[in-house]
Amino acid sequence: MSESSKQISTNKKHKKLFISLFATILLVGAVVGIVTGVKSSKNNSDDETNEASHAIVKSSCSSTLYPELCFSTLALHPEAAKKVSSQKDVIELSLNITTKVVQHNFFTVEKLLKSRKNKLTKREKGALHDCLETIDETLDELHDAVEDLHEYPNKKTLTQHADDLKTLISSAITNQETCLDGFSHDDADKKVRKVFLAGQVHVEKLCSNALAMIKNMTDTDITNEMKTNVNRKLKEDVVDEHGWPEWLSVADRRLLQSSSVTPNVVVAADGSGNYKTVSAAVAAAPEKSSKRYVIRIKAGVYRENVDVPKKKTNIMFMGDGRKNTIITASKNVVDGSTTFNSATVAAVGEKFLARDITFQNTAGPSKHQAVALRVGSDLSAFYRCDILAYQDSLYVHSNRQFFEGCLVAGTVDFIFGNAAVVLQNCDIHARKPNSGQKNMLTAQGRTDPNQNTGIVIQKSRIGATSDLQASKGSFKTFLGRPWKEYSRTVIMQSSITDIIDPVGWHEWSGTFALNTLFYGEYANTGAGAGTSKRVTWKGFKVITSTTEAQAYTPGRFIAGGSWLSSTGFPFALGL
Repeated sequence: MSESSKQISTNKKHKKLFISLFATILLVGAVVGIVTGVKSSKNNSDDETNEASHAIVKSSCSSTLYPELCFSTLALHPEAAKKVSSQKDVIELSLNITTKVVQHNFFTVEKLLKSRKNKLTKREKGALHDCLETIDETLDELHDAVEDLHEYPNKKTLTQHADDLKTLISSAITNQETCLDGFSHDDADKKVRKVFLAGQVHVEKLCSNALAMIKNMTDTDITNEMKTNVNRKLKEDVVDEHGWPEWLSVADRRLLQSSSVTPNVVVAADGSGNYKTVSAAVAAAPEKSSKRYVIRIKAGVYRENVDVPKKKTNIMFMGDGRKNTIITASKNVVDGSTTFNSATVAAVGEKFLARDITFQNTAGPSKHQAVALRVGSDLSAFYRCDILAYQDSLYVHSNRQFFEGCLVAGTVDFIFGNAAVVLQNCDIHARKPNSGQKNMLTAQGRTDPNQNTGIVIQKSRIGATSDLQASKGSFKTFLGRPWKEYSRTVIMQSSITDIIDPVGWHEWSGTFALNTLFYGEYANTGAGAGTSKRVTWKGFKVITSTTEAQAYTPGRFIAGGSWLSSTGFPFALGL
């Protein structure tokens, strides 16, 4: 080949190589451009999703008591952008995050109990066990709230959904306080308390935020529904002349009436029944039962501490008359117990019922806190029962409760706790305390303004036992004092004797809670019912509106229309 031909061939090869290289560069550039465009589009989409979810989180958190904690906890969570498209999603994420923190607290307390077991006092060990119990209950409550939220708003009426959700989270908040309260007796206790104080407070704030969001969501939905159905009557408020909900069939009514009086087992101290002790009968009862399990307790004095744990549901104690069937013990704080664990009978499993029984703690006024009956059972009710002790007789710990025709007697703070509870047609009697002491009928423990909790005494009789009546000039007696910041107590349609001091209410410590509490009186009668000399605190109110008073009746305050009929006990839903 000639030199010129070789040159032309070489030039062609170079040209082809150049064209091929140029095409490759163009192709790579196009691919890069496409990928960059896709990534850019995806990033823009992600940014828009994040912005949308952050906006929903921010809006939801605006109704809480701790909005900055709420937003920082939720907005930066990896699942926020994926799972948050509504306020309901924000609440669910909040509950799931809170659950993980509660689990961490459980292990912290468990580790503390194991590592210091030889250095802890009897009460400190007891207080840590109380914490494990209440933290475990909190985990169940958070789980139940998430499950209930999944069904919202379709499986129940809006009002029932709202009340159930608020009850669960209100109880979860109370459990954190109960854990910490167990370490409030001595300086040494308070040192142990410091180890896990921050964790408990953090959970309480997280629960508070969830509760505020739940209240905001359900209030809005109920308001909107009421606007749509102006003449709508709430399903749970519609009852016949006997108090049965209209939706309950005749067959179900008969079943409920019959099951309330037919015993499954009998307890008799003399050995004539199935069991000799109440505790043995409870231990043998089925767990998580959806049917009522009636334990008949024959006449006798049963000297024991009885625990009805959360796994024992739908249990009923049926005595042979309050004067004949007595469960009694004497655990107390002075001898090393916590208040929580001092109860002669503790009822936690939901839908617990009791009738015609006396619950008693005989520790006496010098032993300080000594509980006769502690109730944390949701939808629990007591009929014709006596609750007798001195300081802290009846611990209405948490959840929804109802007392009808009962006698409650004691001295200092003798009806206390943070349940949503109505005592209707009851006798509330102050006893003779130790020298220098004052009697306080109530010490309500609401810590959050969004909790649906409080103590209501309705259509009852407030007076004194014979020992106090004989020396009432030496001791002052008050309707109550604020145990916690948002303490709420209402006395209505009751007769009040002159045992109650004219000022009515007493402070806890200085000005603590006087502006944030709510103490109301409505349509009371008797020598001690006059309100002209009552306290002038910002939180005290003489209620004059029937509409306002109606909010504290069993039908409204504890959603009684949806469950009280099933107890078989008498009740009135309204004023």
